[in-house]
Amino acid sequence: MRAALALIVLLAGCSGGQSQQKAAQPQDLETAAVERGLVRDPKDTEIAGLYARDTDRVCIVPGKDGYRIGAYVDYGERITCSGAGSVTRVGEALHIRLGDKDACSFDARFDGDHIKFPGALPEGCTGFCARRASYAGLEVSRLSESTAEASAMRDATGRRLCGN
Repeated sequence: MRAALALIVLLAGCSGGQSQQKAAQPQDLETAAVERGLVRDPKDTEIAGLYARDTDRVCIVPGKDGYRIGAYVDYGERITCSGAGSVTRVGEALHIRLGDKDACSFDARFDGDHIKFPGALPEGCTGFCARRASYAGLEVSRLSESTAEASAMRDATGRRLCGN
């Protein structure tokens, strides 16, 4: 009898703790990962730095009116894209404008460590690319938070895309 009573008390204690624990859990995995320090909180992360994936590179540095950005894609055999412009941030969205005009202006996604360009870009972005190259779907990961390293990034012709 005592064993049965002890078992009932033990089970009641366990179920009560689980319901409290469930109520305290975040609603989505991204929030849980941020809370546990597994991923950066995009809202609290500086965007300046050097990003890369394979031969693709993106640099972002502080400028006079916000940030400057440079993007370089190299598929080999002179199939490349190379451009520079400005970037502003609103939450997880990066509004990127390559060149002096709005012909190549679009929003990319920033999650704290990665930048993802959309799969479809304005026709004006083709002017920065040679042959079949495109910025569409470009994804890069942060290599460095160093503004000096980002400023030093060059394209295949030696042009500094984020330098002064």
